[in-house]
Amino acid sequence: MMAAMERVEVVLANNDRVTLRVRDMFLKIDADQTRTDVEVEAIAMAPVPTPEIRWRKQPVLAVAALPGRALGRVQGTSPAAWAAVGAAIRRLHDAPLPPWPGPSVDMLASRLADGCDWLVANEVLPAEVVTRNRRLAETALRPWTPVFIHGDLHDEHVFVDGDEVSGIIDWSEAAQGDALYDLASLTLQHPENLGDVVAGYGTDVDRDLIRAWWSLRSLSNVRWLVENGYGSPEDYPEVAVLRRA
Repeated sequence: MMAAMERVEVVLANNDRVTLRVRDMFLKIDADQTRTDVEVEAIAMAPVPTPEIRWRKQPVLAVAALPGRALGRVQGTSPAAWAAVGAAIRRLHDAPLPPWPGPSVDMLASRLADGCDWLVANEVLPAEVVTRNRRLAETALRPWTPVFIHGDLHDEHVFVDGDEVSGIIDWSEAAQGDALYDLASLTLQHPENLGDVVAGYGTDVDRDLIRAWWSLRSLSNVRWLVENGYGSPEDYPEVAVLRRA
């Protein structure tokens, strides 16, 4: 008799990339191999727990599964776990810079303008909500001292095992950037945990600028989420952030 086929789980599928899980391994297929190049190099450089790279054969990158669970899927995560994540982010931000730059202020401003125009034109949000958030978002677009950032540090990309960080995944957006962007990305859906993250981070931060990054990330990302099939905008955390700002 034929052996039972391996079960393949589709973890992520959009117009840019697909991620499959087979047993204890994730197979990542990206339309843009430069993003995969960044991920491989960033994993090698990052001074925090990261997944083991099993092999790479273009266009596929195979990485090992991490222990623990994604932060966004753990109910009642302790303040100590959030603080541990903050400490891990600080280690990353204190590390030597990667050799490649991140998006410039002008590029971010262009993305912001395009996102705002799309939200209003498609009547996703009232114009006054978009305008109010845009004014706030623009305050984040100021000079900053670049650090090594993850670049897409939302709660599905950080794994914890108890009160310890067991790993951080998906490094394709890693670059030089504003430290507050990572802190804002992590806490966008969890503003109540910002204090715990900052306590672990170990230095005071400008919380008004973190709120500005919440607005900027949300205004810039809704269109991509819609166009990649993530459901109704009314269900997005980003839209909730914009409504309450």
